[in-house]
Amino acid sequence: MEAVTEYAPDALLAVVVLISVWLLCTVVRYVQADRGTRVSMRQAVRVRWGWVRLARMAGLTVTDKTPSLLAQITAQKDGPTPAPRVLTPKIKVKPDQFGVIVRARTLPQVGLEEYQKSARFLADAWRCTRVSVLPDGPGKVVIRGVRSDPLTMSTTHRPTGRPLTDLTRWELGVDDYAARVFVSLANLPGVTVAGVPGAGKTSGVNKFVCDFAPSPSVQIATADGKVSRASEGDYADLVKRMFAFCGDDLDEANALFKRLVELRKRRSATIRDVLGVKNLWHVGPSPEWPLTVLIIDEAHTFFREYKGSDAETKRLAALTAENARLVEDLVKKGRSVGILVILISQKTTGDAIPTFIRDVCPIGLSFAQKTVEAAVAALGDDIRNWPDASPVTLQDPAYVGVTVMAMQGRPGYTRIRTPYVSDADAARIAEDTSHLTADPALLLDALLDTAGRTAPDDTPVPLAK
Repeated sequence: MEAVTEYAPDALLAVVVLISVWLLCTVVRYVQADRGTRVSMRQAVRVRWGWVRLARMAGLTVTDKTPSLLAQITAQKDGPTPAPRVLTPKIKVKPDQFGVIVRARTLPQVGLEEYQKSARFLADAWRCTRVSVLPDGPGKVVIRGVRSDPLTMSTTHRPTGRPLTDLTRWELGVDDYAARVFVSLANLPGVTVAGVPGAGKTSGVNKFVCDFAPSPSVQIATADGKVSRASEGDYADLVKRMFAFCGDDLDEANALFKRLVELRKRRSATIRDVLGVKNLWHVGPSPEWPLTVLIIDEAHTFFREYKGSDAETKRLAALTAENARLVEDLVKKGRSVGILVILISQKTTGDAIPTFIRDVCPIGLSFAQKTVEAAVAALGDDIRNWPDASPVTLQDPAYVGVTVMAMQGRPGYTRIRTPYVSDADAARIAEDTSHLTADPALLLDALLDTAGRTAPDDTPVPLAK
């Protein structure tokens, strides 16, 4: 007892110091946080303090009639039976700008389904616009509560200019619950992007270019059907980072598509000898063998059917038919050799993008649409079963920059807020990374020369024109 009494003041002082440091850190974080995060920090305190009572009212507790080990040890033989225990799941709460993220444990008879059924009660109690519940590993769930709608809050993305550490992840933006959404580029042959004019299609693709431009392992070509020259369109600030560009001239577009199909053929013929694999994504893109991205904006310009009996109309009809055949080759055969095609059009109906191209692209994005038929063409017939997520509901100006897609591992469709990249930032990135621009065909020539390789039939691989 004397020893305890002797050290008690020191122990009490240590506890006071630790509590003071914790309080100081909390105050500093609160002061440094933005306005939205401060509100969320206060909300997180209310969630923690009211959780036990709320869990009982929402049916998220379970009664355990088995006495605890301590109760069994201390119970008297002829004494009363220990009262049943009410078990409440333990939680951890983390605030952010939009609301709170609550990670909770499950209990017997209180699992994922019970949490999901209680989501609307939690939203009311926590004063949230919406609450989602998703699995977070065995015996765990993550509850996301957003106080304000992330989809209506316009966001700006300022590219860092630093190369991405993972070239297989394309960050689109944030979903309804402010969670970051990524698309995997590994083994992805094509992406379709649809939406009415001004809905945010080109802005979303601009972010893609700005994010991937600092990497020498990515090379980009563009065919823009809206303009005749790059200086007239949305890619004027980015063209310095593109190894090829053409406008709405069908002959120029045809030449570009042929050029890329020839690259595809040469890569297919040499990939096993040069890289030692038959699929680029087994080793990943490199500066010598870069991921080659073809962006086709206003794609209907290059695929439309011309009807007429005069010689010029027949020539144009044959040209657009060949364009469709060439792009089909790239989408169907370019995946394993590192060629990705992004097709953009207001409507991705069969007359705008041939179905034998559109239906091979695993990822479909749709910004605002005017008709259900256009939404079905962009996202598939199942979108009819999810009217709340339909792009037809995104015609309000507040939803400019919001897109819809079907995500693997999630039921239904996900709405995503894509951030805006300013023209000044796009121009800065293109200027700073223009020295990284290179023709993939010439890179392949250099790689083959260095390795002393030839085509499988022992004939020299022809140089690209």
